[in-house]
Amino acid sequence: MKTLIVAATEAEVAPIDPLLRGRRDVDLLVTGVGMVATAANCARRLAQARYDLALNLGLCGSFDFALTPGVVVHVVSDRLSELGAEDGDAFLPVESLQLASDHVVENRNPPANVALAWLPKVTGITVNTVHGNPPTIAAVASRCRPQVESMEGAAFMYACRLADVPFAQVRAVSNMVERRNRTAWRIPEAVDALATAARAILQLS
Repeated sequence: MKTLIVAATEAEVAPIDPLLRGRRDVDLLVTGVGMVATAANCARRLAQARYDLALNLGLCGSFDFALTPGVVVHVVSDRLSELGAEDGDAFLPVESLQLASDHVVENRNPPANVALAWLPKVTGITVNTVHGNPPTIAAVASRCRPQVESMEGAAFMYACRLADVPFAQVRAVSNMVERRNRTAWRIPEAVDALATAARAILQLS
């Protein structure tokens, strides 16, 4: 089985990178941060080669107090929460504009994988600007009901769906979604937890 691992940054997959070297059944694609870089680079790679599985590994912020830093999740539904229009102080989501849009991407047929099945299944949003303002956090939480947010997830899922490649978006919570508070971030712990999950999913020793 040929697998493509997609990550926004090298740091997010650094612990498993040595285990991938020399393997012909796994390719690693580091796209860069953000949905545009992720969509473009994933689309190009998936057009160049055929894969049996694409696995997005990364970190995320959590809106759900049950999903604390270090928890690893499987994002099965993701949306482009910023797609829409402004009307004065009001935000009009794209679905209210009577425009055709694929702003919600669901993974209705995730890969059959025992380690993946054990992870909590969650809903996410993909954003250009991570939330750090209490009023906007409250607004997006009310409108979209997300459990986590990232800057790449929906773009990865969309590219895989277009290419008809089975996929899974797996993320480790590094922080709660709140006013920017770097002292509360748990990035090393999240990266380690993500690596543990990835090793189990990919059966890396």
